[in-house]
Amino acid sequence: MGNREELKLDTDVLVIGGGPAGTWAALTAAERGADVVLVDKGYCGTSGATAPSGTSVLYVNPEPKLREQARTAREALGGYLSDDEWSHRIMHRTYENVNRLADLGYPFPAVYEGYAYRSQLQGPEYMRLMRKLVKRAGVRILDHSPALELIVDEHGVGGARGTQTQKDRDWTIRAGAVVIAAGGCAFLSKALGCNVLTGDSYLLAAESGADLSGMEFSNHYSLSPAFSSVTKGRFFNYATFYYEDGTVIEGAGSQKGRSLIAKTLLNQPVYARLDQVEEYMKEWMPKAQPNFFLPFRRKGIDPFRDLFPVILRLEGTVRGTGGIHLTDESCGTKVPGLYAAGDAATRELLCGGFTGGGSYNAAWAISSGYWAGEGAALYAKRLGPNKAKRNLTGASGAALKGYSASTDVANSREIVKAVQDEILPYDKNLFRTEETLTESLRRLDHIWSEIKRGIGGVQNNLDRVRARESEAMAATGRWMYTTALERKETRGMHKRLDYPELDETTPLHRLITSGTDQIEVSREYLKTGKKEAAAV
Repeated sequence: MGNREELKLDTDVLVIGGGPAGTWAALTAAERGADVVLVDKGYCGTSGATAPSGTSVLYVNPEPKLREQARTAREALGGYLSDDEWSHRIMHRTYENVNRLADLGYPFPAVYEGYAYRSQLQGPEYMRLMRKLVKRAGVRILDHSPALELIVDEHGVGGARGTQTQKDRDWTIRAGAVVIAAGGCAFLSKALGCNVLTGDSYLLAAESGADLSGMEFSNHYSLSPAFSSVTKGRFFNYATFYYEDGTVIEGAGSQKGRSLIAKTLLNQPVYARLDQVEEYMKEWMPKAQPNFFLPFRRKGIDPFRDLFPVILRLEGTVRGTGGIHLTDESCGTKVPGLYAAGDAATRELLCGGFTGGGSYNAAWAISSGYWAGEGAALYAKRLGPNKAKRNLTGASGAALKGYSASTDVANSREIVKAVQDEILPYDKNLFRTEETLTESLRRLDHIWSEIKRGIGGVQNNLDRVRARESEAMAATGRWMYTTALERKETRGMHKRLDYPELDETTPLHRLITSGTDQIEVSREYLKTGKKEAAAV
């Protein structure tokens, strides 16, 4: 990073990302005796998709019947690509950790129908507590300090480099192990809390040699009022959807009828009204999701009585299931010393090929963060003093050196716009065909080749972060569409108009995606015994 001022630190475990997965990883690693540094692109505790919103949690009492019901509830939606053992592990760990949150001061309601009601978390209170717990455990937090590249040697990952956007200073942190928990990619679609989630996790991991998994299941669109960035879809379960002329769109809904809404939006506006709500629900709904109702109050709209326009806003891998491929129960990757958690990691193990929504994703963040932090701490301890002797270099190669103030190459805004033109439209990403995927991938490959020539307009450290984000978005789009071309069937959220049915001739498998410049896709076959799912 040139001759810029630099902060240099040494630690046992470096955690990249300060959302729920990252804070659970940092807390767990510190409690296992590791020295821990956590870096966040924003302010740990307030940035990311969880912090501004309420979320449900897959909190299931340890009764075999209840656990099995929860495990199978979304199995068909996910195309039977989830893993039974992982599902039960996740429910157990989530139950234990949520109970611990209650013991540590999270203000859950005391009693609900005879049980402590612990299936809902309010983002601001939850993440405020997690930051407090992380600091109390002795973790050093660097806010506004995004990671730009991992540093590696022939033995694996040994830390990262980044910059501090509110100071004219770069940082290098050498670490025995690294946990990537910097979220997924929503392609700057303006979904609430998601504009810091630009696929950085995937690019950092892939450059170091890690694989990705489930990247074809990365096209999740969430319903949102057209005048709002809030994409919490639970309340749309109580909505009726209407054409522009006021007639009902039969079959439209927030889950299975979302494709019908998308098809309608290609030609005309869609309106909704929460007119299936019982009277008593109108009192508790604003308390459960206050930010859902705030834009309505500002507009003077009563969503229970008035029609309001809706759109589908892309959340990509934030509510999709694609992410960094995991190779063991500690959420390790194939790269020694590198761990992944939360939306940065694949969620196929719990959700298969269909979104886990808030509940399952929140449970995954809690449990995977815990295991990744534990695994990273144990790995760093095994290295001992050897970690200080490593000769580490940047994994991104010449990428960061290609950033300049030049106007002869594309700048980050131009790259972002070009990527969004291929990823955001429903008729390219939601309704897929070989023709549209191939054409979009051709354009994305061209964008990638332009990025390799350099990214211009970079004059300060914030510009460097924006350039890196645009690079990560382009890479994520290429991984998505390359993998989507390989799955010649409709399964989970991956819809191929030219292959509308399940491929019942090929054993169940996940698709593993590797590489940055040259992308390869391979199959990982699942255990036999699961029946084929009905197409969603």
